[in-house]
Amino acid sequence: MAKTVLVVDDEKSIRDSLEGILSDEGFLPVTVDSAEKALKYLEEEQADLVLLDIWMPGMDGLTALKELKSRHPMLPVIMISGHGNIETAVKATKMGAFDFIEKPPSYDKIMVAVNNGLRISRLEEENRILRSKAVKQQGLTGNSPAIQQLRHQIERVAPTSAWVLIRGEHGTGKEVVAQAIHQMSTAVRQPMIELNCAAIPEELIESELFGHEKGSFTGAASSKRGKFDQADGGLLFLDEIGDMSLKTQAKILRILQEQKFERVGGGKTISVDVRVLAATNKDLEMEIEQGSFRADLFYRLNVVPINVPPLRERLEDIPLLVADFLGVMARKGLGEKTFDGSALQALVRHRWPGNVRELKNLVERAVIMTPARVISADDLGLQPEGGGAGRDSTGSTSEWPEMFQERNFKEARRIFEREFLRQRLKENDGNITQTAEEVGLERSHLHKKVKSLTIEVEE
Repeated sequence: MAKTVLVVDDEKSIRDSLEGILSDEGFLPVTVDSAEKALKYLEEEQADLVLLDIWMPGMDGLTALKELKSRHPMLPVIMISGHGNIETAVKATKMGAFDFIEKPPSYDKIMVAVNNGLRISRLEEENRILRSKAVKQQGLTGNSPAIQQLRHQIERVAPTSAWVLIRGEHGTGKEVVAQAIHQMSTAVRQPMIELNCAAIPEELIESELFGHEKGSFTGAASSKRGKFDQADGGLLFLDEIGDMSLKTQAKILRILQEQKFERVGGGKTISVDVRVLAATNKDLEMEIEQGSFRADLFYRLNVVPINVPPLRERLEDIPLLVADFLGVMARKGLGEKTFDGSALQALVRHRWPGNVRELKNLVERAVIMTPARVISADDLGLQPEGGGAGRDSTGSTSEWPEMFQERNFKEARRIFEREFLRQRLKENDGNITQTAEEVGLERSHLHKKVKSLTIEVEE
C-alpha cells in the first residue's frame, strides 16, 4: 500500500515540484496551501509523513508543528524553508521535527529525508508492538494433546487471510490464541487492533467500530478514527462477539461483507482491507435459535473455527503453567518461589471453573500471601479433591454431580449437555445419526453441538 505524504506549502511551484517527485517514487502525495487545511485534513484522513513549510500566511510552520505533535505525536514531520538558519532548524528539531530541508529542495535530499523518516517511524511502531507483546503475550504453554492440536491449527491458519472464530469458556486464553495468530500472520508488523464488545455501551460501540466526525453527537469534540479504520491492512480482534446487540450485528455484517463504512455523522465512504478474528464464550448456535444472534453474521465469521480447550481437559499442563506464572511474578518483584509436590497435586485435582485465568490468580495470591519460599497445598486454600462449592455437612454439595457444583447456569447447562451427549455417543459407538434419533435432535444440530462442545467422537 502506497504511503501518503502530506505536503503543506503556500507556494504552488513548490507543491507541484514535491508532488511530482513523490509520485515518481511511488508515494501518494496530498497537497494543501496552509497549516489550517493540513490540520483539518488530518482530522478526517491519515498521513504517513508531513512535509511542512515554515513561513506561511496565517498559522506558521512552527506553530503548526507544535499542534501536529500534540495531536499526532508519532507522525514524522520534515520542515522545509527558504529562509532557514541554524537557530530555526535547532528549534524545529527540539519541537519534534524529524529533519529540516532548505528550499529549493533537491530530489536526493527530499527522498533521503522522506525514506529515513518513514523507516524510523516504522521501527518505532515495531518497537511499540514488541514491547506490548512482551507485556501481554505469554504464549500457549503446555504439551498436552489438546494444546498441541491447538498449536497445529494456529500454524495452519495464521499465514492465510482467513477469518477465524475462536471459541472457549471464560478464562481459557482466547485472546492469547488471537495474539499467536497475529504473531504468525503476514500482518505481524501491523498492530492487532482489539475491541471488547462486552465492555462498550451499545450507544458508543458504533463510534468505537467506525469512528465519528466532530460534532456528530454530544461530547464529540473532535473527529476520531474507528477500530476498522485503525486496522486497515492488518487484523481486528473482536472479543466477546456474542454480546453485541442485534442492531449493531446488522451494521457490522454489512461492513464485514463490503469492507466499506461511513463514520458516525459523516457521509464519506471509507474502504478498508481488514482481517477479522472474533472470540466468544457463548454457544452461538443456541443464541441463533433463541433469536439473539444473527445466523448470517455467524456464518460470515465462522470461516475457520478454533476451539480453546478448558483447563480441566489439559491438567497435565498445570506444572508448566505454574512455572510460567511464577517466572512472571518473580519479574514483577514478588520473589522467587516454587510449588512443592503436594501443591501441584492439589492443583491437578481442582475442577477449575475459571480455567487458566483462575489458576494464574491463585498462583499470584499464593506467592503474595505465603511468607515461605516453598508453597505447599496447605497454602493454597483449595478444597480436597476439588471440592467445588464446599458447603458444610448440612446441605453439602461435595457429592453433587459437576454441573450442580458450577455456580453459573449457562456453564452448568453446557457441562450437562457435554457429558450427556458424550455418554450417549459412547453407547452408540460414535454413531451420530443413531444418537440424534435417540436424544430427539436433528443430525445436523447434533453435529454442531458436538463441535461447539468440543466432544471427541470415537467411532
